[in-house]
Amino acid sequence: MSKFSNLFKMGGESSYSKTVTMLISLIGLVVIFIAWYLIAAFEVIPTKILPDPISVVSSYGYLFTDNHLLANTWFSIKLNLSCYIWALLVTIPLGFFIGLYPINNIVIGRYIDSVRYLPIPALSGIFIAIAGLTFSLKVLFLSVGIGIYILPAICNKINELQNPNNDDEFVYLQSIKTLGATPWQKFREVYFPYVMGSITGDIINLTGISWSYLTIAELLYKDGTTNGIGALINVMTRQAHMDAVYALLFLIVVIGILQDVIFKSIDKKLFPWKY
Repeated sequence: MSKFSNLFKMGGESSYSKTVTMLISLIGLVVIFIAWYLIAAFEVIPTKILPDPISVVSSYGYLFTDNHLLANTWFSIKLNLSCYIWALLVTIPLGFFIGLYPINNIVIGRYIDSVRYLPIPALSGIFIAIAGLTFSLKVLFLSVGIGIYILPAICNKINELQNPNNDDEFVYLQSIKTLGATPWQKFREVYFPYVMGSITGDIINLTGISWSYLTIAELLYKDGTTNGIGALINVMTRQAHMDAVYALLFLIVVIGILQDVIFKSIDKKLFPWKY
């Protein structure tokens, strides 16, 4: 019992078995849903703003039958993953091109970090002017939204690796130079595995941001009945189906968690030395 009493102490031990941790987490989930139900039942918050959890779960029925939930979900997942691929295909070679050559790093690299502060949603008019009201607009919008975070990460990791004052990383370059490696060998054996292994954590953490931008992208252009979860949330909001809105938000959370797990599994396969 003394061990479990640490749960209620500031800075107490937080390392427990998976079974105990899972049990406590499930208890927390039950408490949250009971509190949610009571808040809705006594209308502490109006039900038009916070519907009860039973209504939210029940709404999946008409979302499936009347609003093409499966098709819209698959549309959003495909769009999200395809834009990840496009963003990586562009930013990885561009990031290495900028970071590996001093002239590019001096001319461009110093300003790369600043692109992270661009308010992508506010630039939707520019994206419309470039791609028009087409499906390409969604792909461009989301790919740029993801890419502006990946590109600076790649450049920064290269700079860290090449920094002589950073003994922990610079030793890799010193070692391979001592061995007389060619530029291609340096890139293949040091630069690429180090940088890619380092930025995968940033890529995984972008899951939440990518889904935020995805819902915006799906509102920029709609064609037919299958436009994604973001567009469906907008429709349900306009029709005052707040139970369905919460159901769709929970669906995004579940997809995001699964995507996070899959990305981490891929990361462990590609870069096992990190673990």
